[in-house]
Amino acid sequence: MSETAPVATGTRAAIGPHLAAPGTLDLAAGLIQLTARVQAVYARISERHDLTPVQAKLLCTLLAGPRGMAELAQRLGVEKAAMTGLMDRAERRGMARRSAVPGDRRSLQVSLTDAGRDAASAFHAEVGAELQELVAPLAPASREQFRAALAEIVGTGCGPAPNCR
Repeated sequence: MSETAPVATGTRAAIGPHLAAPGTLDLAAGLIQLTARVQAVYARISERHDLTPVQAKLLCTLLAGPRGMAELAQRLGVEKAAMTGLMDRAERRGMARRSAVPGDRRSLQVSLTDAGRDAASAFHAEVGAELQELVAPLAPASREQFRAALAEIVGTGCGPAPNCR
């Protein structure tokens, strides 16, 4: 039996038997491990800011401006009922507010309060700084290639600024 590159617990089962050659990291295994590291950073910083990861994602999503409840539910990957509960908690904490959509009295849009904007900005900055540390060992040209590849993969044309969505 040949040796394979070290993989995180459970990764072999998650990607199947087709691992890369010894001393290399299979693309799927690498992406799975990177995802786990990014999620760990996000969860750790969320906790430091007294937020759940989904609350942090809500606030960061709203940094770009007001969004409708249905759009937020879709972006956050939650059911509409869960979105209502999430918003109830955000409003109780004074971080977000719901308001009627002009011209459509059946729809609600969500926006950040000043406290929510401050919390989202601080969280976003901290996540960005820690994620920059993950790629700091790469040469500048490699970091730019990685950033460009990520933008292409996730389907954005975003610039070099980190995004916490």
